[in-house]
Amino acid sequence: MYLGEIAPKNLRGFLGLVPSIFIGTGVFAAQILGLHELLGKEEHWPLFLSIVVVPTFIQLMLLPWFPESPRYLLIEKHNVHATITALKKYRAKCNIQAEIEEMQEEQRSLSSVQTLSVWKLLLDHSVRWQVLSVVVINIGMQLSGIDAIWFYTNDIFENAGIPVPEIPYTTAGTGIIEIIAGLVGCFTIEKLGRRPLMIGGFAMMGICSAGITLSLILQVHLSFMRYISVCCVVGIIAGFCIGPAGVPFLITAELFKQSHRPAAYIVGGSLNWVSNFTVGFVFPFLQMSAGSYCYLVFATICLSVAVYVYIVIPETRNKTFMEISRLFSKEAVLETQGLFSVDQLKLKKMNGYGGLEHASLELDSSSSVP
Repeated sequence: MYLGEIAPKNLRGFLGLVPSIFIGTGVFAAQILGLHELLGKEEHWPLFLSIVVVPTFIQLMLLPWFPESPRYLLIEKHNVHATITALKKYRAKCNIQAEIEEMQEEQRSLSSVQTLSVWKLLLDHSVRWQVLSVVVINIGMQLSGIDAIWFYTNDIFENAGIPVPEIPYTTAGTGIIEIIAGLVGCFTIEKLGRRPLMIGGFAMMGICSAGITLSLILQVHLSFMRYISVCCVVGIIAGFCIGPAGVPFLITAELFKQSHRPAAYIVGGSLNWVSNFTVGFVFPFLQMSAGSYCYLVFATICLSVAVYVYIVIPETRNKTFMEISRLFSKEAVLETQGLFSVDQLKLKKMNGYGGLEHASLELDSSSSVP
């Protein structure tokens, strides 16, 4: 949320995906250090687990020196001077006047709206499609099967026929794939947009999940299919890290204004962790009952989320939060409900946020509404 608020609109996607690269780097470092030749022995586990203290301590020491979010300072605290000071630290060589004006426009639109609680957010009909989108992409992110792949990679590779002594090195190799895929997503998101990375990533994961099922069934008769299974695992990890790993958190910041954003992050984050726990707990039982076909469940979820993103969520690349609010309202609400087509509608004035009850609409006289 902090990165989404401090980033300029032309770099918001890039900066929003940077954390996923560092997460992938951390996973890869842990995989390497966990090898038997390094800290993977039983007597070294206390030292291995304590390494996390180092980056945590560095973060705690540095965070107090970071400026507060300029949007928070202006829109919620009404402190123009502090906002300008914070912006100057982040935009040393840029003209900040346009950003100040954009924040003030959002502030005026929220002049009578306080920061919402989670309960009020869920009851707010004006942002129901935004909330539904956050729910779908955050649940889909974890129920895509990526946690099953991460939690049970060794078992999957063993079932694929990889010798047990070689599995830790194969697993460590997937960490390199995470970093490369994260870099690809990070450096293409501002050119391709959020939607292609989300749709392509979930579609790739869905296809590869179905591929794992097919390869596990056929490898009994065709020995080369075990390599297809490994390739599908790599494809799932790559598809996830390209888009679904980081874009849902970025989208959560972009779909909401300042008053709704904190509650939206609570909803998205809570569902994310609940879904994470659910997959880790349920997958072994699903695997025992459905066998190789269990991955078809993940394939269905991934493809369903890809279709939802394609139909409902508009492109937010290089747009201000106000523009995204209007765009989401016009495209998602009207087209999904089938009231009007977009080319029939002219959005004249948006006094409120996200809902038709706050908008003044004018129909194109050359078009007819059934």
